[in-house]
Parts: sequence; structure tokens; C-alpha cells
Amino acid sequence: MRISRVLTASVVAVGLFSLAACAQQEPAPTPVIAPVTLDVGDLQGQTVDLVVGQVLNINTGDLAVDSYSGEVSDTAVAEFTAGREEGGTVFNPGVTALAEGSTTVVLENSDGGIQPVTFTVDVTG
Repeated sequence: MRISRVLTASVVAVGLFSLAACAQQEPAPTPVIAPVTLDVGDLQGQTVDLVVGQVLNINTGDLAVDSYSGEVSDTAVAEFTAGREEGGTVFNPGVTALAEGSTTVVLENSDGGIQPVTFTVDVTG
């Protein structure tokens, strides 16, 4: 009888401790995915590997960040974001990986004299 009381007390104590531990746990933080930064001149004919949620940050060098437009062939896989200047801050153009797959991206520059830049984005989970 004495052993069963000790065993019962131990089971209850372990159960209460487990519940208390569960109640105090914070949700796991969402991992931060660092962007990939490449120069626009290095993209021609290349394949850029991204994971879902990752961004390709395109460095335009001496050309205005808002002079580039982009077309993504499969907009379910990735999307183009135009560059801009806002409040004294410069935001480069970029491509955001949305879902697993592969797509072609074509960048054009409105300043003229520059050939379109065509590259592939491969996105994994």
C-alpha cells in the first residue's frame, strides 16, 4: 500500500511538472532568411538558388535603382519588386521566392542602351 501511494504521488508530480513546462514554453522563433545580393551585371545567363521566402537583392551599380523593370515567367514561383528611393533610403530591385519551382526572370533598363538581363531562379522549400 505504501509503495502504491509513493508511485501515485510520483506520477502526479511528474504530470504536474510536465504541464507546467508546457505552459511556460514560448513559440519557436521563425528563422530569418538572409537575402542573396548579386550585381545586375553578374546575372546574365545565371541560375540563382533561393528558398521560399528568400529575396534576391539586385545591386544596380551606377544605374538608378528605379530604372529597372522585371518580368517573371511564373509568378506563382517568384515575384519582381521594383527598386525605389523613399525618404532618403534606396531600395534595390529584387526577386522574392514564393513557392518551389523554377522560373525565368528578364530585367530591362529604361535608360536604354543596355541589353535585357535574363536569368533563372530555382526555388526550394
